[in-house]
Amino acid sequence: MERVPILKIGDILLVSIQVDMSDQTAVQLQEDLAERIVATGCHGVIIDITALDIVDSFVGRMLSTIASISKVLDAETVVVGMRPAVAITLVELGLSLNGIRTALNVERGMDLIAAAHADEHEQAALEDEVDAETTATS
Repeated sequence: MERVPILKIGDILLVSIQVDMSDQTAVQLQEDLAERIVATGCHGVIIDITALDIVDSFVGRMLSTIASISKVLDAETVVVGMRPAVAITLVELGLSLNGIRTALNVERGMDLIAAAHADEHEQAALEDEVDAETTATS
């Protein structure tokens, strides 16, 4: 069975799908990725599908499942490298890829994750400030 490589770049895991996804390969990728998210504490996952010429409903569901798993483990998912034909196929199949952001390339995907992570830190700081003010006035 082929395994999909998962590379760590800073606080982001990069998954480059270069093989046809069988059921077994997809399940193994989901398990491997979940373990790597927990082990590294990363806050982002980029899935590069540049090499995929065809995406069927199985691959679409697999991407959605990976995004859901990542979200539960506190990591944002961005799919990059989607070809126009793949985008058209996903829309025609009615697959909205809920919870997945997309970008044209890896660089833009990294920017999206960095921006989302910065927004989370700003929100947490604001919440801490409000909690401190509430405690001080109580």
